[in-house]
Amino acid sequence: MRLRIILDKILTLISTMFAILGIFILFWILKDVIVNGLKSISLNFFMEDPKPPGIEGGGLRNAIVGSFIITFIAMMIAFPIGILSATYINEYSRSSKFSNFVRFIYDVMLSSPSIVIGTYVYALLVKPFKTFSGISGSIALSIIMIPIILKILDELFKLVPNFTKEAAYALGAQKWKVIVYIIWPYIRVGILTSILLSFARVVGETAPLLFTSFNNMFFEINVFKPMATLTVNIFNFAMSPYENWHKLAWSASFLIVIFVLIVNLISRFLVKE
Repeated sequence: MRLRIILDKILTLISTMFAILGIFILFWILKDVIVNGLKSISLNFFMEDPKPPGIEGGGLRNAIVGSFIITFIAMMIAFPIGILSATYINEYSRSSKFSNFVRFIYDVMLSSPSIVIGTYVYALLVKPFKTFSGISGSIALSIIMIPIILKILDELFKLVPNFTKEAAYALGAQKWKVIVYIIWPYIRVGILTSILLSFARVVGETAPLLFTSFNNMFFEINVFKPMATLTVNIFNFAMSPYENWHKLAWSASFLIVIFVLIVNLISRFLVKE
C-alpha cells in the first residue's frame, strides 16, 4: 500500500513537471512573439506594402489583404460543403456504408499533412494553368477546413434530441423544413464554433500557399494572380538577411498570434454558452 502511494506521488510529480515545462515553452514563445512584434508594429505596417531590401519602413498591407481574401473565399467554399455533408450523413444516410466511408475519409484528412494538400492542388490547378493564383490557395485551404467543420458538425447532429424532430414530423413538417428550421437553429452555436475553429486552423498555414498562391510583393486583389499572404511573407522575410524584413516578419507573427488567440477565446465562450 505504501509503495502504491509513493508511486502515485512520483507520477503526479512527473506529470506536473512536464505540464509546467509545456506551459513554460508556450509562454516563452508567446513572449518572444509579442515583445518583438510590438517593437516592430506600427500604423505603416497596415498601410504600406513592403519596401525593397535595405530600405527602412514599409508594411504588409498586401499580405494582410491577401490573407483575408484567400481565407474568406476558402471559408465560403468549405462551409456549405461541410454543413451539407454533415446534414446528409446524419439525416439522410446515418447508418449506411457510405456515411461510414465519409467519416473514415474526413478522419484521414484531419491527420493529413497540409503540404500534401498543397502539392495536390498544385498538380490539379497550378501546373495545368501554368500560374500561381489566390483562388488555388483558397481551394487548398478549403480542403483543410472541410474535415474540421464536418467532424464538429457530425458530433453536434448527434446531440439533437429525437423528440424535437419527431414532434415536427408528427405535425406534418417536411424533412427539409425540419432540418432548416429545427436542427440547424438548434446547433447554430456549434456551427459558428466550427467556422471559427477551422478559420483559426488555416490562418497560420504556410506550406499549401507556397505551392498555390505563392507570393506577390505588390498589392493584388485579383484572385487569379499570385497573392501575398502573411504566413508566406513570414517564411520569406525570416529567411532573408535584411533587418527591416525581420521586423516585418515579427509584426506579422504577432498579428497572427493575436488573431488566433481571439478566435479561440470566442470559440470557448460560445461552447460554454
